[in-house]
Amino acid sequence: MVLTDGEIVLRPIKLRDQSAWREVNRRNRDWLRPWEATVPPPVPGVPASRRPTYRQMVRHLRAEANAGRMLPFVIEYRGRLVGQLTVAGITWGSMCSGHVGYWVDREVAGRGVMPTAVALAVDHCFHSVGLHRMEVCIRPENGPSRRVVEKLGFREEGLRPRYLHIDGAWRDHLVFALTAEEVPDGLLRRWQRVGPRATHPDRE
Repeated sequence: MVLTDGEIVLRPIKLRDQSAWREVNRRNRDWLRPWEATVPPPVPGVPASRRPTYRQMVRHLRAEANAGRMLPFVIEYRGRLVGQLTVAGITWGSMCSGHVGYWVDREVAGRGVMPTAVALAVDHCFHSVGLHRMEVCIRPENGPSRRVVEKLGFREEGLRPRYLHIDGAWRDHLVFALTAEEVPDGLLRRWQRVGPRATHPDRE
């Protein structure tokens, strides 16, 4: 599935994205490090987990996607890979929910790329996949990421103490959520009404 709005494209991550993905990560290492998931110290007697290679990561994402538990995308802007967005933790049955994680190249931050990408993904999950609730969990200190969900109108629901292992320690996260009933006309359409510059970055 490829999702587009103007020059912003969400498409499935591929093995051949390795070079571009690594280059963007290398340039943004310091920008991304405080917000990236890390592996906690091993429990005594349990072998330590190693950070996966790019190929291992893509194969894992594909396996999870094939099992219906995940939607892994890369983000393109003006034909260049600039980030990644993953809908993970997809749960069916009586819950029908998932959560969104994302990162973007610092060079394009502030141009409306990430709010548009999140809106595209959420609309796809609500209207094509059939999910009912979407969450985004963000460290309180992560101002840029919080601004994304605030611009899109996600509700802040509270704090989850020591929720994820990030940058070497267990970190608190704020929970932001949205249900399908709250955006009957689509999140992208609402975002375009309140933030029209996002789809016309040259006007900024």
